[in-house]
Amino acid sequence: MKKVMMMAMMFVASATAFAGDSDALKAIIKSKNYAEAAKLVQSSLGQLADNSEKAKAYNHLVDLAMDKVSKETGTIAENMVAKQTGGKEKPVDQIGLADALSDAIDMAIECNKYDQLPNAKGKVSPKFEKKNAERIWGVRHHLVTIGQEEAQKGNSAAVLKYWGAFTDSANDPMFASQDHKPEAEYAGQVAYFAGRYAFEAKDFARADRYLEAAMKDPSQRADAENYRLWAMRSNLKTHEDSVACVNQLKAMYEKEPNNDTVLDVLNSMYDSMKDRKAQTALLDGHLAKFPNSFAALAGKGLMAMSANDAPQAIEWLKKASAAKPDNAVIYTYLGICYNQQGATTEDPAKRKEFFKNAVEVFDKAKQYDPNRQMSNWGYPRYQAYYALYGDNDPRTKAAEADK
Repeated sequence: MKKVMMMAMMFVASATAFAGDSDALKAIIKSKNYAEAAKLVQSSLGQLADNSEKAKAYNHLVDLAMDKVSKETGTIAENMVAKQTGGKEKPVDQIGLADALSDAIDMAIECNKYDQLPNAKGKVSPKFEKKNAERIWGVRHHLVTIGQEEAQKGNSAAVLKYWGAFTDSANDPMFASQDHKPEAEYAGQVAYFAGRYAFEAKDFARADRYLEAAMKDPSQRADAENYRLWAMRSNLKTHEDSVACVNQLKAMYEKEPNNDTVLDVLNSMYDSMKDRKAQTALLDGHLAKFPNSFAALAGKGLMAMSANDAPQAIEWLKKASAAKPDNAVIYTYLGICYNQQGATTEDPAKRKEFFKNAVEVFDKAKQYDPNRQMSNWGYPRYQAYYALYGDNDPRTKAAEADK
């Protein structure tokens, strides 16, 4: 009897181990319409038996999307032949092609997420990664050209969708083994503009992701970094927003501790939050590692100015001007500090020296920024000339004309 029971249990276990697809998966696979199948996957994902079934479900969506892609790219290929032979060209559903490609990328990435997880037997055995990566990669370039056409029409939502999908696939681990070299000269630019379109759509997470991707391209790094840092600060409404922004900046700074641009923005955030302790620790810690950092030296000088400590500000700003001798803004701040020292000093000799120093640095500010595009040196420069030479001196008159 015991032997019979054991055989029955083995039969049940065997039947379970080799059971077919679940009814939910069968329904999904049966559907040959992408929109219908996508709704089924969304509504019945929790009913699928395991990670393997979920991967199969999403792979079916990839198959359906790629059917449309294959149809339209096939027509494009036929039209190329027709153009050469004088034959009749067929219409191409450009939007349908781009939408299907975007869907295929999204679903392939989702498929791969489950394809990389243990199946019912506890084993990781990806079945779809290589095939999906290869069949999608070869036709992704259509997203760039169709996205450009939609940009010319002012269709921002379509541009974000197509260029976003292109950038997502370019940076997803699933496609890491594909040949990225042919698109190296334009992928960074596509990512940069995808980031800008995402920001304009108020999709801030995607904007940050795409701009970070663009920063990997040396030709786009500066523009992408500056826009990313600006975007991070432009939508702060609450204290919690500011704290989140600071944490993001700290993470960026930890990755690139020698990046003066990130340091400067993080310092500005601490300054706006009036967190002097964190601000001082940041700048002092940076200067301990990078003594000639212009951003840190300038930051220390501006902190001293805010504290009405002109002598200390002068010391730091002089060091900053030595680190970057063509910066008109620093010369202007330095001149303002010299003016303040001259106005509050009773000793005539020292007073004259302070205003002489002020004139010298204001003249440098004018030299490097003659049209006052970076700093408004005009009026404080006139004040220094007036204090040093008097109202009737020609040099003062000339400075008055510049103010």
